[in-house]
Amino acid sequence: MLTNAKAVHRPHDHLRCVSSAMSRARALCKARQARLTPLREAVLRLLWQSHRPLGAYQIQEQLSQINGKVIAAPTIYRALEFFLELGLIHRITSLNAYIGCPFPDSDHSDMFLICSDCGNAAEVSHSHVNQLLAQTAKRAEFTLASQSLELYGQCAQCRDLATGSVERMR
Repeated sequence: MLTNAKAVHRPHDHLRCVSSAMSRARALCKARQARLTPLREAVLRLLWQSHRPLGAYQIQEQLSQINGKVIAAPTIYRALEFFLELGLIHRITSLNAYIGCPFPDSDHSDMFLICSDCGNAAEVSHSHVNQLLAQTAKRAEFTLASQSLELYGQCAQCRDLATGSVERMR
């Protein structure tokens, strides 16, 4: 099983997440002879600033503020498409938002544990789930091109905060 759930749903050194993601992106772009422009790098950096999925217009607004000039929406969408093709990010369909992929060089499913309270999204991939989905598609004579599972609930940190606040009230 691959997951970044413990890091995502607990306090941690976020600069380490950004640094690691940028190193993986540079290495992958170099290996595939893909150009990681300063703008693309800025987009990826924003996606890794937190573990909350960001929409294209949120990215556009934040980049425009950082750069002090308006960045056109098509520019953001081209950068997002670039990262999607390289497997460096995922699109969370129900939120119409994007999030960095912690496992870009591995074959894995797109399964997300999204906290309804804090908005953080962790990625999980499990071989049994992948096999089940492949078998289900095969039985239905369906050729599976991609999949994305979005599971909503409450992360451990939010649950602990809620429990702590309830206990303090007693």
